[in-house]
Amino acid sequence: MIHYAKRILIVEDNKADVRLLKDILEKSGYETLQTGDGLDAIELALAHLPNLILMDIQLPRMSGLEVTRRLRGDERSRRIPIIAVTAFAMGWHEREAIDSGCDAYISKPITMLGLLHTIEAFLCDFPLVLHRLA
Repeated sequence: MIHYAKRILIVEDNKADVRLLKDILEKSGYETLQTGDGLDAIELALAHLPNLILMDIQLPRMSGLEVTRRLRGDERSRRIPIIAVTAFAMGWHEREAIDSGCDAYISKPITMLGLLHTIEAFLCDFPLVLHRLA
């Protein structure tokens, strides 16, 4: 049986956070793509159709929430799970992320096990969570 690694797009403008996320994910068997720019995130997502996107909220040129809304509006990317990963920790920030189309919300600082558990819930063969159907 051939195993293909799941691909995750990391959309994060903080280089230290990108390094941390990339290391955690690649050591866990995932392939990664990275960008720190909102407009580039849309291009990468549509070009590579990753299995999941980790989305920072504050990004250059376009916010992560606007990127999410645009990806949800495109038939090619509307079903890709998007997890907001942000330093914003207020309850209304989470509601705003979910209302914009994010499937889950993780506030920084992240824990490795919490991050992997959330990702695996979306990417495992027998999902533990419902994927966005719209």
